[in-house]
Amino acid sequence: MQSYKCFKCEKKINVSALDKRFVCPHCGGKIFFKARTKIKKVKAK
Repeated sequence: MQSYKCFKCEKKINVSALDKRFVCPHCGGKIFFKARTKIKKVKAK
């Protein structure tokens, strides 16, 4: 399941919690971003 983070309060929000309104249920913020997974570093040769 996809999840977003609120830019204002930085809490995780599931897509199902957003329904039709794209507003943070915790703080009312309207800007979200997808949390990245672990970054894998590769050494150049």
